[in-house]
Amino acid sequence: MAISVWRCSLTRVRAMWLNKRCLSLYNSSHGFNETEIKEKLANFPGGSVDLTKGANGIAELCVNNSSRMNAFTGTMMIQLEEQMSELESWQDGKGLIVYGAGNTFCSGSDLKAVKAISSPQEGIMMCMFMQNTLTRLQRLPLISVALVQGKALGGGSELCTACDFRLMAPESEIRFVHKQMGLVPGWGGAARLIHLIGSRNAFKLLSSTAKVDPEYALKIGLADEVLNCVDDRSLEEAHKWLSTYTKGSPAVNRALKKVILSGREQKLEDALRTEKDIFGTVWGGPANLEALSKAAKHK
Repeated sequence: MAISVWRCSLTRVRAMWLNKRCLSLYNSSHGFNETEIKEKLANFPGGSVDLTKGANGIAELCVNNSSRMNAFTGTMMIQLEEQMSELESWQDGKGLIVYGAGNTFCSGSDLKAVKAISSPQEGIMMCMFMQNTLTRLQRLPLISVALVQGKALGGGSELCTACDFRLMAPESEIRFVHKQMGLVPGWGGAARLIHLIGSRNAFKLLSSTAKVDPEYALKIGLADEVLNCVDDRSLEEAHKWLSTYTKGSPAVNRALKKVILSGREQKLEDALRTEKDIFGTVWGGPANLEALSKAAKHK
C-alpha cells in the first residue's frame, strides 16, 4: 500500500515538473539555473503574493507589499512562481483576478534586489526566471484579468500585459518606465505589448515612458474596460465583469482558454490540429451532454 501511494505521488510530481517545463520558456539547456537564482532572490525578503481560490472557480492573486507600492522583492518573485504551480493544478478553476494591495497595482522590482543583482549574468538569470513565470501566467488554463488601481509601473506594467484582460480603475495609470532606468522591459512586457496594441503604439509608450490613463488605454486597446468604482468596490466590479466570461463548467472554460492560446502562439496548421484535439476532450463530455439533454437554445 505504501509503495503504491509513493508511486502515485512520484507520478504526480513528475507530471507537474513536465507540465512546468512545457509551459516555461527556459530550462538548463538555455543556461538557466533556477535553483541558483532562487537562492539569490531569497536573500531579499519582504511582502507576499497571496492567493485565494473561490468556490465559484474564480481566484484572486494579490501583490502585497503596500509600504513599497507593491514592488516585487526577491521572495515575492519566488512566491509568484509558486502560485503559478498552484493555479496550473487547480482543476476547478475558471478565472483569475490579479491586483495589488492598498489600491495600487505594482511598481516593479524592489530597488534593493535590483542593486544587488547588478551583474549582466545575474540580471539575465532573473530575466529568464520572471519571463518563465509570467509566460506561465499567460498560459494558465484560466481566464485572467489584471485589475489596475493606482499605478502599474515598470515590472508592474509588464505583469498586467501577461493577463488576458486589463481593467482600469478611475485615475489609475500604466507606465513603462524602463527607459528612465536605463533599461528595456525584461519580463516579456515589450513582446506582449506589441501583440496587444501593435508595434507603433508600443514604440510610443516604451520610448516616451508616457503615463497611460484609462481613457487612452481603452482607445489603443491596452485596457478592456474602465471601471466606475475605486477601493474594494473595484474588486467586486472586476468579479462581476469576469463572471460574464466564465459561465459554464470549468472543463469547458479551460478548454476554451487552451484553444485561444494555441491560436495565438502556434502556426495556423498546428493551431487547427490542437483545436481538434481540445475539441475531442469536451465533445460528449458532461457539459455537452447536459446541454443536449436540456435542448439548450442560443439566446
